[in-house]
Amino acid sequence: MTIKYFQDTDTLHIEFKAAAVAETRDLDENTQLDIDQDGHICALTIEHARDRADIPHFSFEQIAA
Repeated sequence: MTIKYFQDTDTLHIEFKAAAVAETRDLDENTQLDIDQDGHICALTIEHARDRADIPHFSFEQIAA
């Protein structure tokens, strides 16, 4: 998984897996979902991310099984 924040455009891109995108679906005017040929989610793109995703307070935690 790769998370990129583009400060110049205030865009957050979360790639769940590296795969060829077969379709991009607009969830709303500022959110796109990328789908592979098998219908699995590849990535999520969020515009105006600072306001919509609370970018300054990002954290990551991995929980053991």
